[in-house]
Amino acid sequence: MKFNKNLENIKTYETGKPIELVVREFGIEPKDIIKLASNENPYGTSPKAVAAVSDIVTKMALYPDDSMIKLKNGLSKRFDVENENIIIGSGSDQVIEFLIHAKASSSSKILMNSITFAMYEIYAKHVGANIIKTASQEHDLDEFYALYKEEKPEIIFICTPNNPTGDALDAQKIYDFLKKIDSDTLVVIDGAYMEYAIAKDSSKEIAVKKLIEEFDNVVYLGTFSKAYGLGGMRVGYGVADHNIIKELYKLRPPFNITTLSLEAASVALSDEEFVKKSVTLNLEQMKRYEQFAKEQKIDIINSYTNFITFCLNSNQDSTKISNSLLKKGMIVRDLSSYNMNAIRVTIGTEEQNSRFFELVKQFL
Repeated sequence: MKFNKNLENIKTYETGKPIELVVREFGIEPKDIIKLASNENPYGTSPKAVAAVSDIVTKMALYPDDSMIKLKNGLSKRFDVENENIIIGSGSDQVIEFLIHAKASSSSKILMNSITFAMYEIYAKHVGANIIKTASQEHDLDEFYALYKEEKPEIIFICTPNNPTGDALDAQKIYDFLKKIDSDTLVVIDGAYMEYAIAKDSSKEIAVKKLIEEFDNVVYLGTFSKAYGLGGMRVGYGVADHNIIKELYKLRPPFNITTLSLEAASVALSDEEFVKKSVTLNLEQMKRYEQFAKEQKIDIINSYTNFITFCLNSNQDSTKISNSLLKKGMIVRDLSSYNMNAIRVTIGTEEQNSRFFELVKQFL
């Protein structure tokens, strides 16, 4: 059977290994497994969101409200924008898919960082677009601009804070960069980890209202999978000029978000206390990782997220260390697929992090 030729050059995206698989492979009890691979919120979900979902489980037989009015109203209030500036996706990666299919084709060029969220490249390959990457590991906007001038891409992806490295750009530098980009080039600012960045350094905060009012070619992406603790509910969003959103709606399938997911996201959005507590605890535990790396003489990338990247030396092997940790019930992310001798570790609870330090000391 023949398939679309564009699929030939696409590698399947590798998610963090699920706990259930580790249980089957190594015979470890679920209670003894610690997953620090997928940047989930280790403190769970807002209790208010859990209660709200429990209250509406009887509505599962009905299609969800496809206008998504409750969630849109919440986001509209949060960012001081209109509902027509918002699109909801099954995770922010679905909005990325919409954007690429709306703007790009096989003759298009798409510019992104050398190491960044893998789905930009995967979706770009869906349409056969040409992928242009920077040479720098961390976002260098001067390099981005040079490549923009040379290559004339249709889409530019900027992930800040960046996944899987954790670095973040100052918001003012992004605004200055955007002023130099022509209005027909779509620029996507992926702020999946922005709640953590703002808590650590307010200069990293993207003012969403300012962004879409000043630049009608820019889309801001956010998600409920990280700070809001709703990874299993799959809710993300895009905010942009209404003309962009209108085109994206032509690609959005009906009922792309479940009734339970919409309710959970709407209530989680209003529980600012839970998010504040999550990011505060994350910062406290991040300091322990920074101190541990210093003591063990391991290089790290300064992180503005809920994870940290350990860059290993030539005597250490990220795959071997990841596999050794896995056999002990500790799941981390091996970054060898990004051509990095590094591991990415989600900042867990105090107890989970202590266990990580204990095991890594053994393997180092």
